[in-house]
Amino acid sequence: MIRFTKVSKYFGKEPVVTDIDLHIDKGELAYITGPSGAGKTTLLKLIYMAERPEKGEISVSKWDLRKIRQRRIPYLRRDIGIVFQDFKLLFNKTVFENIALAQKIRGVKPDSLRENVDRILTDVGLAHKSGSFPEHLSGGEQQKIAIARAMVSKPLILLADEPTGNLDHASAKTILSLFKEFNARGTTILIATHNSALFTDTGRKVIYLKDGKIEKETTG
Repeated sequence: MIRFTKVSKYFGKEPVVTDIDLHIDKGELAYITGPSGAGKTTLLKLIYMAERPEKGEISVSKWDLRKIRQRRIPYLRRDIGIVFQDFKLLFNKTVFENIALAQKIRGVKPDSLRENVDRILTDVGLAHKSGSFPEHLSGGEQQKIAIARAMVSKPLILLADEPTGNLDHASAKTILSLFKEFNARGTTILIATHNSALFTDTGRKVIYLKDGKIEKETTG
C-alpha cells in the first residue's frame, strides 16, 4: 500500500530523511516514532506529495509518485485522509460545514453530501454537535471532527501527524479507539507520534526514526 525504496529528502544541503526503506501493507495500522526533528512529519508529507524526494522511489496504492504530474496530485490525495496535531478546522464554519467542505471539493451532490456527513458524525459520536462552531468544542471533540473530515470520503489511507499531541490522556485514548475502528473497516493507517504510550503492547508495527534514518522496526 505504501512503499519507500532508498528515499532521501534534503532541505538545502541538510538531509531530513536518508535512505528510507519502508513498507506498510494494505489494511495495516502502523506507527512512526522518534524525537522531534527525526523526520516523522517529512516522511508523511512525502506520502501525500507536499514534499518530493531528491532520491529514491515511493509508491502509494496504485500511484508511482515519480511519475505523477502536478495536476494529478489532487487525485492521489483523494485516496488519502490527513489528520494534523493542530486540527486545522475553519472556526468561522460549523462542524457540518467543516466536514462538508471535503465533499464539496469532490463535487458530491447535496443529498449524498448530507448523508455522508451525517454518517461520519454518527461514527465519531458527534452528530449532536453538527451545528456547533469549533470554538465551542473541547480539544478532543475538535480532533474527532478533524478525523471525521479526513474519513468522510472513505479514503484508502489515513495519515495522522501527532494526532494526540494536544490532548489529555482520556481524549487521546478515545481518538486512538477511533483509529482502530476505522482500521478494522479496512483503512490503512499510519500514525506519527513521539508518545510511546500509544503503541506500547498494541502488537502493531512501530518504525523508529532517528536523525532522519530508520533506527529499527519492531512490534509494539
